[in-house]
Amino acid sequence: MGYLLRGVKTVFFLITMAISFLLFSAPVFLVIADTLLPSALLSSSLSLKTLSSHFNNYSFQYSLIDIPIISIIRSAIIICVYGFCDGPRLSRGPYLGITAICSVSSLVFVSLKASFVFGSGVTQKGHVITSMETALFVCSMVMGVAHIIVAYRTSCRERRKLLVYKIDIEAVSF
Repeated sequence: MGYLLRGVKTVFFLITMAISFLLFSAPVFLVIADTLLPSALLSSSLSLKTLSSHFNNYSFQYSLIDIPIISIIRSAIIICVYGFCDGPRLSRGPYLGITAICSVSSLVFVSLKASFVFGSGVTQKGHVITSMETALFVCSMVMGVAHIIVAYRTSCRERRKLLVYKIDIEAVSF
């Protein structure tokens, strides 16, 4: 009976540690997911031949190659700012502000592009829009909103940490 209780406590401890690790590392995991998911969705709906033709024959209304590129650029900017803003600086504006600006601007771009792509219903060569291409737009939008949520939660967590350790938040300089 003692071994069973010890096993349950150990499993509970491991699960809480894993959840804590995932929550603490959420910005990094989200950046990785944001760079990989849209690229994987696009590559599953296109072949390598059409991928190069999308670069050569780019059209805002028909080409979908720019959505993963926007996600990669957004993620690169956000992870750089997250890396530069460590500790008390995460509780203030730079990380949350730049993340919000990048995410909102990419959401506007993807929404505008979606209105052009889905407005016609058919791509350039008569190819009907597939569910993978729809998932590409949805994924990019969800990741943009998730970046804002994770940045806000990270900012709140760092602010609470400063309050717990009785550090004067106003005295922390950028």
